[in-house]
Amino acid sequence: MVAEDVQDWPTGRLLSAAARVVEHSWEGLLREHGLTHAGLIALHCLGSGPSPQRALAQLCRVTDQTMSRTVGKLVRGGFVERSADPTDERKVVVTITGAGRGVHERMVAAERSDAVLTSAVSDPAALRAALVEILTRA
Repeated sequence: MVAEDVQDWPTGRLLSAAARVVEHSWEGLLREHGLTHAGLIALHCLGSGPSPQRALAQLCRVTDQTMSRTVGKLVRGGFVERSADPTDERKVVVTITGAGRGVHERMVAAERSDAVLTSAVSDPAALRAALVEILTRA
């Protein structure tokens, strides 16, 4: 992994580095399914139904420009469709597709199963419990 001995690292540095390794693995899993982290968040938000693109950007807490790029990638992947709002053609409505629902369900299942962690640690449940303890005591 690294040239220096991680056994000598302070715990905070270990935790920070481990978080980056897990995030990198998670991003790789998303990429294998044609998604980005931003795209998955957008699919989460579209689970309750179609949304105007501007409202989706606000819900995801990103700029309109960022959401436009994210939705463009999701459209190219076949995960969402864009259409004109029937009540105001100047607005764009984003709707999740069947393929989008399917990939969203698979990624949520992977997230909940700790799929990224099971190959990285011997006891993911113990790690999870320790992380919850850290966060709830803060």
